[in-house]
This record gives sequence, C-alpha cells and structure tokens, in this order.
Amino acid sequence: MPKRILQGDVVSDSGDKTVVVLVERRVMHPKYKKFVKKSKKFTAHDEKNEIKKGDIVRIQECRPISKRKTWTVIEKV
Repeated sequence: MPKRILQGDVVSDSGDKTVVVLVERRVMHPKYKKFVKKSKKFTAHDEKNEIKKGDIVRIQECRPISKRKTWTVIEKV
C-alpha cells in the first residue's frame, strides 16, 4: 500500500528531532459550492534536526515513532 505524502509549512521546531507541520487543503462546501481552507497540524520526525521554523517540507506516513508522531520529513522544498 502506498504511503501518503503531504506538503506544508513548519510552525514549530522546539522538540528534539521533531517538527510540527501545518498542512492546508481546499475543500468545496457541499451546500454553497464555495472552496474553504481546512488545515491540520502533524508532528513529524526530523532525524538530523536540520529543519527550521518557516521552512516548507514534504512529509511521508510511517510506522508510529511515538504516541503522536507517525510522519517523517522526506525533503525540504
């Protein structure tokens, strides 16, 4: 089964080997047919601690690393 890949902005890098990535997507409202922005935060594993706040990154789904961390950083865009 292919792993999901998402792209978003890093909003926090305060944890050790962890970054918080904000992913935004556009969804059409079912009744009004207007596009609405929806956003969600994901915690991702950054092995080398090289990603900083404000970077745009791609993250990939992986096995659970900790209680809330199930994504890893693939690359900096």
